[in-house]
Amino acid sequence: MKYLLDTHTLIWTILESSKLSCKAADAISNKTNQIYVSSITFWEICIKMGCGKLVLGSLKSENLPKICRNWGFQLLALTPDQASTFQQITAKHHKDPFDRMLIWQSICHDLIFITDDQNIGKYKSDGLQVVW
Repeated sequence: MKYLLDTHTLIWTILESSKLSCKAADAISNKTNQIYVSSITFWEICIKMGCGKLVLGSLKSENLPKICRNWGFQLLALTPDQASTFQQITAKHHKDPFDRMLIWQSICHDLIFITDDQNIGKYKSDGLQVVW
């Protein structure tokens, strides 16, 4: 199976794994699964750290890609095609552009999105698969 981690899911995986649901933890730890982390997640973390909305202790944002690779996660870049077709998401349950782009990447790559955000599940009508 192929999964994309939501931003909070990545943070919890690295720093507070007890916050993960059993299903999420099982999916992430199962070595037969492919786990992806989007460049959008790194961007979101940097923006939130920069404005003081997110503190990750001694963890530095510039180390996150290496940490993700060490965990065996694959890094997912935002492509020009994804950026230029983003408006094809018909549901409007989220105003957060980071969440919406992660949703769109999940749909475009046929990835199951691992998130605790209940509103994101409302995007199933656009083809999104969610697990928590």
